[in-house]
Amino acid sequence: MIAAVFPGQGAQFVGMGADLAAGHEVARRTFEEADDVLGYALSDICFAGPLERLTETDVCQPALVAASVAAYRAAVEANDFAPGIVLGHSLGEYSALVAAGALEFAEALRIVAERGAAMRAAAVASPGGMIAVLGLADEAVAGLVAEVSGVWLANVNCPGQVVVSGTVAGIDELESLAAERSTRTARLQVDGAFHSPLMASAARRLKPALETWQPVEPVVPFLSTTTCVVEPPERMQAVLLDQLTAPVRFGPAMEVALEQGVDRVVEFGPGRVLSALVRRVSRSTPVSQVGVSDDLKTLVAT
Repeated sequence: MIAAVFPGQGAQFVGMGADLAAGHEVARRTFEEADDVLGYALSDICFAGPLERLTETDVCQPALVAASVAAYRAAVEANDFAPGIVLGHSLGEYSALVAAGALEFAEALRIVAERGAAMRAAAVASPGGMIAVLGLADEAVAGLVAEVSGVWLANVNCPGQVVVSGTVAGIDELESLAAERSTRTARLQVDGAFHSPLMASAARRLKPALETWQPVEPVVPFLSTTTCVVEPPERMQAVLLDQLTAPVRFGPAMEVALEQGVDRVVEFGPGRVLSALVRRVSRSTPVSQVGVSDDLKTLVAT
């Protein structure tokens, strides 16, 4: 069984999607639809930047959904690609739900545009940051977090990589404590403490937008990386709302997918962030990407 996975914020780069849009009409139409729905030239920002504009949360989120869905649609059209299950990392869950058939693309764009604006406002109201703790077991990171106030587990990505969110003071203290214990850390270049209680105001603001969506039965099962279970339509709104303040558990969710019979993973959209995480979870599972036209040739070969 093939798992289709979709990246979240941080995978973006200027030029993403341009090659696919130039070579595949379905990808080009996907970006045109995004421009029409949002009321501005999102495609121009994806293809040509500037980077500062692309990385703004309220632009970045619909941009990543557009690029990921364009790549997926191109694979379906050119290769008859048909996954057995879909997963997404944080924002990537919206792309996954579009691929699964539970969420219309236009509706996903409208919701994530509001999601991005809500998260950006929450980050201004409650300043914070995120830091990756490297090389420690999940339990050891949880113990470290328990010693510092104002920090929370945010991403359980793969063995040896856990991301922590927190207040500015909390992240500073955690970084110092980790250094004292010779534990490696890396600050993330983000403007907020995502997937933590500091995003509560964003969840309140996003709720009305999510409530306008009526999920339908997916054609492909949707495995949530928040709950690590396959979620039915009646649970999808709550999952996407909880996602803002709860940790993303991509690594554990991928383990569940492997237990359910996944023996191959394809990442759709810019970059190879999730592909690297999958390899850390299971070195024996074949992983490939679809981000440019040449990747579609490789997808045929595999």
